[in-house]
Amino acid sequence: MFKTALSFDMRSAPFGRPQPELYRAALDMIEYADSKGIENVIISEHHCSEDGYIPVPALLAAAAGARTKHIAITLGAIVLPLHDPVKVAEQIAVTDLICGGRLHPVFVAGYARHEFEAFGKSFAARGELLDNGLSVLIRAINGDRFTDGDRVVFVRPLSEGLASRLFIGGGIRTSALRAARFDTGFWPMKNDLIPVYQEACQQLGRMPGAIMTTAVGVHVSEDVEGGWEEIGPYALHLMRAYAAISADVSSSNSPMHGLDTLEAVRASGVVQVLTPLQCVEVAKDHALALVPLIAGLPPEIGWKSLELFAEQALPLINLRNS
Repeated sequence: MFKTALSFDMRSAPFGRPQPELYRAALDMIEYADSKGIENVIISEHHCSEDGYIPVPALLAAAAGARTKHIAITLGAIVLPLHDPVKVAEQIAVTDLICGGRLHPVFVAGYARHEFEAFGKSFAARGELLDNGLSVLIRAINGDRFTDGDRVVFVRPLSEGLASRLFIGGGIRTSALRAARFDTGFWPMKNDLIPVYQEACQQLGRMPGAIMTTAVGVHVSEDVEGGWEEIGPYALHLMRAYAAISADVSSSNSPMHGLDTLEAVRASGVVQVLTPLQCVEVAKDHALALVPLIAGLPPEIGWKSLELFAEQALPLINLRNS
């Protein structure tokens, strides 16, 4: 769906830059990316992280939307079982109005037990909570007035077309079946789930929605080894932090497990350092998501990566795709 993106989670390692600097840089980078034709910006959600992982991505999305005109803005992903679906419906409707109809919310069940404990939600019931939340949220953003339990649900303002840009994400078969059942787009963590989603849609008599495949995280440098020297400690922090968050789920569903050395991180390919020409080659088969502030990377380093990509790789990628 999108071949080029920026990705921000706004975390900062103990040796990373302070968050106020990172937030200013992120908005400047998103505005620059928009002017250069990068297609998408992905803003993530987690809670209670020591390194400051952004807990309210819609706020950054709204700020980004106010400063841009074309770039899609993906909330990837909202852990809906943690939240009141009516409140989320209001939040994404207003955010989409600010963005001018460019918001793509992705909803997931979640996998971090400590987040459910912090929010007073049942980790074991997260699938049921997601289903119930989606049922309420989708009706609400479509403009229905209805009763949910003992409350009347009525969301205004509405943002036209928002319901057609919803996604369900995940890395297990249930997530593919859920996306088909709720008639949304699908963001799979594994490409082998795409046929599961498509077949389920067919069985339900529905056309599959948009598919937003997981992108390769990329840092761009004219010197690959030099690039790894720049981002190595930050990439390692990222993988260790994700592994700690997902400690309660099967390692088979988390590509971050076991990546506790820089050598393992490099071998995994989850984050890659590429030259501009290598970006063009990799983009033939994969979506690319630049990570210019990975784990609090100094913005001046991130800017070099972003500008190299925008000036040298992106024109060739766009030419091939035109």
